[in-house]
Amino acid sequence: MEKYLEILEITKPHGLKGEMRAKYYCDDPDEIEEFDTLYLGADKKPVKLVSCRLQKNMVVIELEGISTIEEAQKLAGTLIYIDREDVELDEDVWFIRDLIGLDVFDVDTGLHYGTVEEILQNAPTDVYCIRNTEGKQLLFPSIPEVLIDVNISERKILIGPLEGLFDI
Repeated sequence: MEKYLEILEITKPHGLKGEMRAKYYCDDPDEIEEFDTLYLGADKKPVKLVSCRLQKNMVVIELEGISTIEEAQKLAGTLIYIDREDVELDEDVWFIRDLIGLDVFDVDTGLHYGTVEEILQNAPTDVYCIRNTEGKQLLFPSIPEVLIDVNISERKILIGPLEGLFDI
C-alpha cells in the first residue's frame, strides 16, 4: 500500500494573494482542513495548509509560503498528497486506491468473478466495476446484501450476488 495518497490537484490561481483552485479526490472536501501537513508534488515536499474552502465543485486552498499569483501559477497541475498514517478510517471504509486490483469471489461458491478496475461514486451507493477473465465488465453495488467482506491484506473481496446480478 502506498504511503502517500492523492487528495488534491491544483488547477489554477485564485485571486492575487497565492490562493489556488484545486480538484479534490476525497469523499468530503471539508475533511481536507483536518490535515495540518500536506505533501506537495512528486517529491512530496511537506507544506502547511493555511485554509481550504469549498467553491462550487472545487476547493480554494491557501498553502504556507505561497503568497503571490505567480507562485500559485507555477503550481498549476501539481498533485497534493496526504500521508496514509494521518488518516483514521471508520470500520468498513477503505481508500479506493486500495480496492483497485482486488480479486472478487462469490462468498458461497468461491467462483472468481474478476478484478476491481474502478469504483464509481456518482450513485447513492458506490458501484464496483470489475473485469472478468473473458474481458467482460461486471458491476455490483456496495450494499450489505452484496458486499460481504473486504480483506485488503489478502487482496480479495467476497460478494453474495443478488439473483440476476451477473450473467456468467
